[in-house]
Amino acid sequence: MKPTILLITLAASAFAASNTFETKAPMIPIWPGVAPGSEGKTAPERWIEGGTPDQFHRVTDIHKPSLTIYLPPASKATGAAFVIAPGGGHRYLVIDLEGELVAKKLNEMGIAAFVLRNRLAKAEGSTYRVEVESLADVQQSIRVVRSRAKEWGVNPAKVGIMGFSAGGQLAALAENAADARPDFAVLGYPGLVQWKQEVSSQAPPTFIFVNDDDPLATGAGEYYLALRKATVSAEFHVFRRGGHGVGATGRAPGFEKLGTSKWPELLGIWMTDLGLR
Repeated sequence: MKPTILLITLAASAFAASNTFETKAPMIPIWPGVAPGSEGKTAPERWIEGGTPDQFHRVTDIHKPSLTIYLPPASKATGAAFVIAPGGGHRYLVIDLEGELVAKKLNEMGIAAFVLRNRLAKAEGSTYRVEVESLADVQQSIRVVRSRAKEWGVNPAKVGIMGFSAGGQLAALAENAADARPDFAVLGYPGLVQWKQEVSSQAPPTFIFVNDDDPLATGAGEYYLALRKATVSAEFHVFRRGGHGVGATGRAPGFEKLGTSKWPELLGIWMTDLGLR
């Protein structure tokens, strides 16, 4: 093989390898056996290669929903926990930016975190639906965390949902559903442009944040007003800039200089005020 071809091949291999996200955190399936609605679907998860706007990792083709477990040190644990639903337009999940990196930030705050890989309604060839299989995965994740709360040092009455972008839509659906309702909810720049459902008066306290220069989160303000109308306790933050998809660490250097970088700190204050930590 010619040296030039060899270098190109090695570079391509390195690039492909970099698209596969690896974590040291343990993962568990959320459904015993086959997830309802995934019968006969055995293809493995697939990592998006090339064409992504940043260095973060995106996984798709999920048929075996799972939770990746991130626990704070026992000395810092508050008993509070979040199931985290990363975003990705229901096509894929940005599993590190809106998953592991957020989980580690929560662990620093003494909060347990469980990153969900849910089934995706808009993945190529998908037969899943946001309001059915994707929502069912969120609800089952909450059940799993509550059922194993003692093992993980979690208070079963302090299990919340945190969703980003499309995951924020799932968080909104979960907090308005009667079954397996979370104890509190956080919606990060949620994809609620087409939200048409009535907000339940039984929805839990909700924390929402968006950036003013994010054209994809225009429905968040309307959702906040709907929560208020339903007399649901809610806190809503609009930061001047930051765009869409910032997670807890941002996509690029300089994020820490933006107001939106303070949302975890504000979340901590909100949770303390509610007696959740």
